[in-house]
Amino acid sequence: MEIAMGPLSSLLPKLAKLLEDEYKLHEGARKGIKFLHNERETMHAVLRKVGDVPREHLDELKRIWARDVRELSYDMDDIVDTFMVTVEVPDRPSKKIINKLRRKVTKFLARREVAQHTNDIKERAKELAERRDRYKVDDIAPVRKIPVDPRLKALYTDATEIVGIEEAKKEVMTMLTKGGDDQKKNIVSVAGFGGLGKTTLAKAVYDEIKNDFVCTAFVSVSRNPDTKKLLKDMLYELHKEGHPGENLDDIKHLIDLVQMYRYLIVIDDIWDKEPWDKVLGHARIENNMSIRIITTTCNIDVAEHIGRCYRLKPLSDESSEMLFYGRIFGSKDKCNRQFSEDTCPARFLDVSEKILKKCGGVPLAVVTTSSLLANKSEKIKEWYDVCDSIGSGLGKNNPGMDDMREILLLSYYDLPSHLKACLLYLSIFPEDYEIRKDMLIWRWVAEGFVQKGHQAAGGQISFLEIGESYFNELLNRSLIQPAGKVDMEGTHQACRLHDTVLDLIIQLSIEESFITTVLGDGMEIKVRWLSLHNYNTWPTTKMPKLRSLTIFKLDVVIDPTPYLPRYCLLRVLDLQGCRLKNLVSLGFLGNLTHLRYLGLSSRYARIHANPDQLPVEIGKLRFLQTLDLSETRVDELPSSVITGLEQLVCLRGAPVWGTMLPDGLKNLTCLEVLEMTTITSERIAEELGHLTKLRILEVGILLSTTEDDEWRVCAKALVESVGKMAKIESLDIHVLCKANLEGPIEEPLGNMRRLYIDRATMVPTWIQPELLPTLSCLDLEVKYERREDIHVLGTLPCLRHLRFKVYLAGIWQEASDRRMVGPDAFPRVISCEFDIHGGMVPSIFPLGAMPMLEYFKFRLSRGWTVDDLGLGHLPSLRIAHIVGRDRFRDWEAFKTFEHEATVHANHPRIEPMVYTSGV
Repeated sequence: MEIAMGPLSSLLPKLAKLLEDEYKLHEGARKGIKFLHNERETMHAVLRKVGDVPREHLDELKRIWARDVRELSYDMDDIVDTFMVTVEVPDRPSKKIINKLRRKVTKFLARREVAQHTNDIKERAKELAERRDRYKVDDIAPVRKIPVDPRLKALYTDATEIVGIEEAKKEVMTMLTKGGDDQKKNIVSVAGFGGLGKTTLAKAVYDEIKNDFVCTAFVSVSRNPDTKKLLKDMLYELHKEGHPGENLDDIKHLIDLVQMYRYLIVIDDIWDKEPWDKVLGHARIENNMSIRIITTTCNIDVAEHIGRCYRLKPLSDESSEMLFYGRIFGSKDKCNRQFSEDTCPARFLDVSEKILKKCGGVPLAVVTTSSLLANKSEKIKEWYDVCDSIGSGLGKNNPGMDDMREILLLSYYDLPSHLKACLLYLSIFPEDYEIRKDMLIWRWVAEGFVQKGHQAAGGQISFLEIGESYFNELLNRSLIQPAGKVDMEGTHQACRLHDTVLDLIIQLSIEESFITTVLGDGMEIKVRWLSLHNYNTWPTTKMPKLRSLTIFKLDVVIDPTPYLPRYCLLRVLDLQGCRLKNLVSLGFLGNLTHLRYLGLSSRYARIHANPDQLPVEIGKLRFLQTLDLSETRVDELPSSVITGLEQLVCLRGAPVWGTMLPDGLKNLTCLEVLEMTTITSERIAEELGHLTKLRILEVGILLSTTEDDEWRVCAKALVESVGKMAKIESLDIHVLCKANLEGPIEEPLGNMRRLYIDRATMVPTWIQPELLPTLSCLDLEVKYERREDIHVLGTLPCLRHLRFKVYLAGIWQEASDRRMVGPDAFPRVISCEFDIHGGMVPSIFPLGAMPMLEYFKFRLSRGWTVDDLGLGHLPSLRIAHIVGRDRFRDWEAFKTFEHEATVHANHPRIEPMVYTSGV
């Protein structure tokens, strides 16, 4: 029920803003707004209270009231936004009296209209308030059946029924016996997705080793734990025949009693850090006896805080099949394509594979699905019905999935309100869709889910940082799964939803009329968030309240002009899954003044030689925050587009050569992300210096001249502009070997974590520890190498990932010209690649250099051998890789390298040699 809080969390600040004098509302309208503001605060508080109670545990009156409050709030939000769009039009100088009068009349009519709408909303709010009081909606004390906790089944599962956890059990037991640092000694926290089998694994380990301990306990933690009761439960388990703490209420005394024992304790399902920090953690402090503690949690952060984290993996395909077929046909034999009729009849193989793929190795999903099919073993159609129903809402058609739903709901209701909305929003995406992280964050921002109010007090946290924290928290809670490419820091740039989670959020969205994915039920007038999958025609239904539209894989070339203009309240429009005829005909988009997010595609145009043209009317979208052109061939942005988009925070250009930036760029002072773009003049490079909020910048230099001086001047202006970007975190510069990227950077770039420079002439002299104190990832491709480059790179204090490629190393280098590395060089580097054509890789690593290096890749150069490297001095080396020049000439070097690896203490893995003769 609390999903309403996410989209509407910005309504209260908007109502407060309307009361300011600048909007010149008459007294009656001001009083109405004040009333709505106060009433909305009360409704907000009650909705939060309602949101903590599962929908099925609320009586119907409370559900109806919450639904009506949500609808009223949406309508009020639309009214306020429409009014602000009208009255916040800047008064541009005009000599024509008629233009001035027209603006005044427009604003006067807007004020009168908002007053009328406010009165209507006020009456609806009064009626809702009366109903709230009449039916005592504030008194949220639902009458509910107490179900059996589905997690309990894991505690009483026969060991012979457990499949696929032997390896995990051995790993956890090894971690327990090895011990760790002083603060986390002998504590292992099993973390993973709901239903993955954490409790089952913990119980299996517990049963295996409990006989080695005098006192043992297995206790579960609720979402809102009573710490005294929890400690008493532990004591009762540890001292079965009545314990001395039975009548004690003082937590300190209880903790002291716990410390008396040599014990093994499993604490199942810890939801946050507080219970551990305040009570459970103290129960082991100063305890020098032999102890073992196992905890389980869905939250990676909690697991790492408590002890050494063991991330439980899904079942293997083989184990999933054994569990699945064993529960249906009574056979646990290894499954393959040669099933006999008394195990799995051949006709069920294809549908079984589809079902198991959707279960994704989650034991509870496999068990609940196979239980559903146990009585349908001869009806192939019913198997396909079950398969199709996975992905259309847990429990909707299959009551047997209730256990899975209940376990996932525990994680869902543990989320704060803003994360509930962010999670449910993911139901707009198709099954198995790879959701790009940056795109998702900017959509959350546009929908109003990301609010600056969620930042730390006094902090200057950007929308991007807040959105990333939301994304990471959903990852840590195992509600989304990492996917896509991994950057040099090991961070995934996308996510996926497990089918069982997708089932749940689809069902919750349907119950709350949040996301609509299928039209035709006669309720289109109420649709606000619409996502269409695999439609072949454009939706012709009138949806006057539509605020978000996403289309995936529309298989025909379309012209949306007849339909889109009617959706005048749209805030998010993502057409990157469409095939649009052309972009220049989309001038009507300029009338969709509420737009915050616009993603365009021109896949049809890509088969033609001519680039796309962006309609100049897009410059009218004054509230636009994200413009994504990454699926187009827009090679240039008109100045008329840029100058009007003063609230833009994210601009992504076209791929390959990037979209050329126009004059007027300095007006986009809100920009935090600027990607796949190109500067074509010194003036534009200088204008970048006004974008002081930039955190991510990807830009290329592409001049129409071949004069080296002009390239050098433009590159210097770009570097000078970068030096003004105090918040920059990630920088990509492509210069095509025409410039040296030298320029003045006077102040340290203290937030820079990642730097990629493509084909500069040489390593810029501003790459030094004083100016880049936090740089973690460095990827350099330069034309020439200087003698001191390696030494300077080795002094960067926080560098962890280095790739250094030189296309034409100095021809003056001789075979005896070594790049000596100092004993304190590269102190934190864990991965390093040297790709220096014709030059010299660092030689003779002394003791102390690269102490943390795990992955090393390098190119063999002329005149030296691998034994010059001194690999034995790299204590953390795990993987090494050689790039050779000649298969026969370098074979001896490779064998020498293999020998060095053999005698190395870590026995690092040697990747097969790759041969290349050119750049």
